[in-house]
Amino acid sequence: MDIIWRDSAAKDAYEEARVGRVFNHRRPSRFPLAVVKATSEEDIVKAVKMAVEMKCRVAVRSGGHSWAAWSVRDNSILIDLGNYKQVKVDPENSVAIATPSMTGRELNSALIKDHGLMFPGGHCPDVGLGGFLLQGGMGWNCRNWGWACERVLGLDVVTAEGELIHCNSTQNQDLYWAARGAGPGFPGVVTRFHLSLNPYPKRGFRSSGYVYPISLYRKAFDWLLSITETFDNDTEIAAISNYPEGSDEMCFFILFVVMKDDPEEAEKALRPAQETRPDGAIDEWFCREDSLEEQYDKQEGANPEKHRYCAENAYINNDADVPAVLEEAFTTLPHRKAFSLWYAMNPCSRRKLPDMALSMQSDHYFALYTVWEEESDDARCQAWVKDVMKKVERQSVGAYLGDSDFQVRRTKFWADDNAKRLMAIRRKWDPQGRVCGYLDEDDKSGTNGLRNVHEWKL
Repeated sequence: MDIIWRDSAAKDAYEEARVGRVFNHRRPSRFPLAVVKATSEEDIVKAVKMAVEMKCRVAVRSGGHSWAAWSVRDNSILIDLGNYKQVKVDPENSVAIATPSMTGRELNSALIKDHGLMFPGGHCPDVGLGGFLLQGGMGWNCRNWGWACERVLGLDVVTAEGELIHCNSTQNQDLYWAARGAGPGFPGVVTRFHLSLNPYPKRGFRSSGYVYPISLYRKAFDWLLSITETFDNDTEIAAISNYPEGSDEMCFFILFVVMKDDPEEAEKALRPAQETRPDGAIDEWFCREDSLEEQYDKQEGANPEKHRYCAENAYINNDADVPAVLEEAFTTLPHRKAFSLWYAMNPCSRRKLPDMALSMQSDHYFALYTVWEEESDDARCQAWVKDVMKKVERQSVGAYLGDSDFQVRRTKFWADDNAKRLMAIRRKWDPQGRVCGYLDEDDKSGTNGLRNVHEWKL
């Protein structure tokens, strides 16, 4: 077990261990006592027991993609799982067992080619399974296939006392309930996820795209909303405001990605958009051959490494005038690399969810991904996000954990009863607050957890 101690390691070695795998280059000023580079389940158990002996906290890093760098905490032992990558596949039962630091791309690379299966993990290819699934998992085609955490059949967990246990629908049911939506407040360290898999479309993906000038934002968005509710159930639908590569003009880009075995069925699914699209697109394509790997490449390009990020999000009220609520967010981007996203959630948002911690959703998911390079732009870009969200949040029902920063903004992340149940489970399994929980302002939430209230209503 490789341990890098803050008070004895070379400064460069400690700093690399502390934040070298943190995706967001807006680095936090928080300093763990030590970083444990785990390579096995046994390493994780030993690290937790070491924290118990030292009477300090435990933090966990899976993929390092948390925008707020939740894994970097003062007075903690940081268990970095980056070198702990394992996956086992049972193709006959369409099940995989994977460690938390496996990324969506790594897992699907092991599934698609050899087994014709896939897991609807994160859209960004380098997002680790750990944080993604604990937060709920807004994965591929979530509006139709449901949340990725619904596919968690069970999980292996090291408790706050260092005991290795298994959790599923019949064993340690309360931890199993919490794991599907608790986010960084989960009171244990996951070592393996047992996952139900999807067939991968035999002929890959197909996509249609329509790029409009930002001047047609309202017209294009109104059209998109008018067709989304009844659109094909194997089609993911998103709208993005961005600056296309090589362009000085902001655009409103609408993307349909269909996941079917038969190209003719894919074309049939995409045809209603093609036949009803508004005039004025400056670029478009219809039913183009696509693949998960190509989509990963595009996501990677939109989320470049070694950049500074500030993310925020909201579930917009179903009865809101969505284009009006989001107009500033979609038409006044503060940097050429920034982008705003609307993601269709209906019909998933209209069905009764399984009994699990995850319980916040609406028809309209909205997120800001503000991306820039220079520290001198920090204040301006962050102020823009804050100003936009002050207006947007009043038309929201809550937010998604994965694109949130509890240090900056408080809102609702669960239904009221789910939030109370979740915080009680945390206190039951970790009464001392051994496992670092929700990183709020000054990291003071401890065993109390998040209040789960809209800040603007206080």
